[in-house]
Amino acid sequence: MITNEDRRFPAPLAAAMAVRLDSMGEDGVDFEPFEAFLSADETTEWFRAWTGNRELDGNRFRVFGQDGTGGYAALWLIHPDRPLAEQPIVFLGSEGETGVVARNLGAFLWLLADGFGPWEAATSYDRNPEWSQHPNRALTAIAEQFAPDRRAPAAAVIEQATQEFPDFDDTIMKLCC
Repeated sequence: MITNEDRRFPAPLAAAMAVRLDSMGEDGVDFEPFEAFLSADETTEWFRAWTGNRELDGNRFRVFGQDGTGGYAALWLIHPDRPLAEQPIVFLGSEGETGVVARNLGAFLWLLADGFGPWEAATSYDRNPEWSQHPNRALTAIAEQFAPDRRAPAAAVIEQATQEFPDFDDTIMKLCC
């Protein structure tokens, strides 16, 4: 069971976010990690503002970072009987972009290792032609340590997530006012 009070990063996410903090701005990835999940109140405030729906709370999300425009990356808590590491990673952008970018934390580690952030994964259909991925050795080491059995290139991670959760955008849009 996932409790609303637990706002600590799982060890694999903490390790990856520490590396991202050290390499921000060096690799062209538009992702600024937080040091801990947003609080329940902050998450609810954000989700209500994002959807325009004051009736919602943010309990189904654990926000752990953002892109430069304020779009958020989060764990989407759709499997109540599974730990945080087995929840999908989603992106909700400041301009209405949505996407499930990885099926679980292990897949997300490989996405990061391959040089993608949540925004790049969610908007891979509309990528700036001047952007190029830069695989990260430190993030690859973390992915190898915590998720050696989930190794996949970013394109496969994105495709698997899209196939497993094809209705994510529709689900989120139905919550909007």
